[in-house]
Amino acid sequence: MRIAFLNPQGNFDPQDSYWTQHPDFGGQLVYVKEIALAMAELGHDVDIITRQIVDPQWPPFAGSQDGYPDAERVRIVRIPCGPAGFLRKEELWPYLGAEWAPGILRFYAAEGVLPDAVTTHYADGGLTGALIEQQTGIPFTFTGHSLGAQKLDKMSPTPDNLAELDRRFHFTQRILAERIAMNRAGVVIVSTKQEQIEQYGHPTYRGAVDPADDDHFAVIPPGVNLRRFDKGANNAVEQAVQADLERVFARDFAPERRHLPVIVSSSRLDAKKNHVGLMRAFAGSPELQAAANLGIVVRGMDDPLREHSRARGEEFIILEELAAIVQGSDLWGKVSAFSLSGQDELAAAYRYLSQRRSVFCLTALYEPFGLAPLEAIAAGLPGVVTANGGPSESLYDVASGAEFGVLVDPADPEDIARGLLKAVGDAGRWQYYHDAGIRRVQEKYTWRRTAEGYEAAIRRMLGKIEPIPGYFRQPEQSPLAVDELARVYFA
Repeated sequence: MRIAFLNPQGNFDPQDSYWTQHPDFGGQLVYVKEIALAMAELGHDVDIITRQIVDPQWPPFAGSQDGYPDAERVRIVRIPCGPAGFLRKEELWPYLGAEWAPGILRFYAAEGVLPDAVTTHYADGGLTGALIEQQTGIPFTFTGHSLGAQKLDKMSPTPDNLAELDRRFHFTQRILAERIAMNRAGVVIVSTKQEQIEQYGHPTYRGAVDPADDDHFAVIPPGVNLRRFDKGANNAVEQAVQADLERVFARDFAPERRHLPVIVSSSRLDAKKNHVGLMRAFAGSPELQAAANLGIVVRGMDDPLREHSRARGEEFIILEELAAIVQGSDLWGKVSAFSLSGQDELAAAYRYLSQRRSVFCLTALYEPFGLAPLEAIAAGLPGVVTANGGPSESLYDVASGAEFGVLVDPADPEDIARGLLKAVGDAGRWQYYHDAGIRRVQEKYTWRRTAEGYEAAIRRMLGKIEPIPGYFRQPEQSPLAVDELARVYFA
């Protein structure tokens, strides 16, 4: 098949330029690229269609076409969408129907062939897919990644502040686009069953989609990049990372403790990731302290706990609280915080720490899917992970009762300590979770498996093109008025 991936925000190029350096250049781009490459390996021709950016501050994105080395079946196609320069994703809405969708159709008309199917990503890609489907009949899948209603929930909207929130984040356009996309899509793709029920069951989407209609959804988890995170992989920074970690551990851990395993926490400093809960669990368990040290990865700072005054905003608040717990519980010599730059260094650190019988811990209050734990597990670190969200599906099989990691209640420091001791305090259990976790990732959470899931969903969709009945039957570019958004949301 020839498959078009619609992803107007961010951009793609062979060097993955600027990834993580802008909110629009994050995990969604990794997801699209990896599935595209994996689908090409399955024998399909794939076009990643994105927005052309002609801007001296973003030079890699000016050409109309591009590609990846050793991936002849994958093209990067850049179509103009509004002004030539860079625009934030919230500013793209006026140009999707007026310029970007027609530009995509002109591109394929010039080639004399249309794609067999389209996959769309985020609300803007979903709306464009619906507009193209209306013109051509080409069916599309919709992967929302995140939905506007949940983002709006986090901002504590009221009838009084809704207009201001809408002015900043364009919720009217986004939620209308999501309703159209999830209604018109042949298949809605989600990472977990929990995402299907909870996110698409939000009252704001009532009438556009039925989250209980399994025929309209496909649960397809994202994958781990085993080229980078496999336990047997190797990269150019392995030795340098090992030497740097040995230096840091010699600085931070008491001499008599340097042989101990390390509980590794690696996630952005955000209150929702609950670093403080992990530190309290460690501080409150003498048994856990006797079994392991605690290591926290903080990007960009060599010694974050002692230099937290250099941090800003929420990062400063979290680091200050962590340092206060370390000081108040006399944990110096048992805790380390250090920096790792980029995915290669992270993967190398995981492999080295696995040799010390260490574990990975993520105590987020809620984790929608949880790719980071699976990356660590693939590299050899058993996972002790929040039970709230996707890990409850990835690390536990309901049918068989099999455990592939340890699930913990992130709101209960005692339960976190219990789970960590279960994995790190017994060599036999550590080996079980090490082996079972790696097997789980290799069998179910690779990009090839994700691509196979997309392939199956697309073939199913091609046999059943009619969209489900719903609230919006005709895609259109007109945004909701704020009062209509208020009616839908607050109802």
